[in-house]
Amino acid sequence: MAEQFISIYSTFPSPQSAQQITRVLVEEQLVACVNLFPVESIYRWKGDVHSESEVACLMKTRAGLFTRVRDRLGGLHPYEVPAIVAFPIATASRDYLHWIAECTQSAEQES
Repeated sequence: MAEQFISIYSTFPSPQSAQQITRVLVEEQLVACVNLFPVESIYRWKGDVHSESEVACLMKTRAGLFTRVRDRLGGLHPYEVPAIVAFPIATASRDYLHWIAECTQSAEQES
């Protein structure tokens, strides 16, 4: 399959915000699937070190949709500077990649 696919990583302050926002991305067919994981994050923000419980999300989509996902996610996200990081999917089963392509087909056609 010549098409490129990616996973997009982002974190959210609560399960509710993660579910609400990522559901929009799935409903709009910008991403095929989102996995949510509870995490503890240690980070520097405005000169101080913080430790917070967050929800990390992995979203699967087509590489060609990254800009639209980034912009939509950034517009919905509660953080001032949200993590929106894409990683290429180097390899996966043909059936899984086909499923991602099918789930995001409408959004890709609108690009």
